[in-house]
Amino acid sequence: MKEYCKGIKGLIFDYGGTIDSAGDHWSEVILRAWHSVLSDAVNRELFRDSYVEGERAMARERIIMPEDDFRTTLLKKIRVELKWYVGHSQDISDPDQKEVVDKISADPEGIANAIADDCDRRARRSVEEAEIVLGKLQKRYPMVLVSNFYGNVNSVLSTYGVDRYFREVVESAVVGVRKPDPKIFSLGVEALGMRPEEVVVIGDTYKKDILPALTIGCKAIWIKGKGWTEADDAQDYPHIIKNLRELENCLL
Repeated sequence: MKEYCKGIKGLIFDYGGTIDSAGDHWSEVILRAWHSVLSDAVNRELFRDSYVEGERAMARERIIMPEDDFRTTLLKKIRVELKWYVGHSQDISDPDQKEVVDKISADPEGIANAIADDCDRRARRSVEEAEIVLGKLQKRYPMVLVSNFYGNVNSVLSTYGVDRYFREVVESAVVGVRKPDPKIFSLGVEALGMRPEEVVVIGDTYKKDILPALTIGCKAIWIKGKGWTEADDAQDYPHIIKNLRELENCLL
């Protein structure tokens, strides 16, 4: 991997899933929180559908405000998820599932807050671990962050204290381009003032980070955790790391 990174002068980081969850897709992080707060009996497929509905709702409506920190973002999204989950559970006869639904229905706001707290703690731990690596890399490389987010990523970065590591932030909701469109990575390269071949992109998603980065001529390192699909988990790539600490061996 060190040989692969020869000639690199600048870094582009993804945020969600890369810095704040150690490579795991955020659906997996939130599902773990549901299990912790509610029960392991949470229906996985119904949860995944509710997760997608939460994402769609935030795309349709102006739910997230620019000043929202990550916990607030999570809370707003989880409220949508819980409401959808309960609303689509009428035909479930399994007693364990009924218990989950009854628990949500009895105190939806309390459950939403508990799940948001759990997720926020997990994110903070991941960011704190990532910050050690970011601090070391910043001494040698200029860094830009490129993220699909809801218009509030700067508030999230500021709350967690990692905004200072990035020369510029390229956010989909602000620039009007979303991954996997390679143009959003081209904007990151422009922000660095470098040629694509001088830049390595670090991301957690093969289709949204790695492939578009390679398309424009950047190098790419995949921090691979638990993905959204079995196909994601089975996908191979020659430049994979298990955690951001491994970047020190690649880039320093």
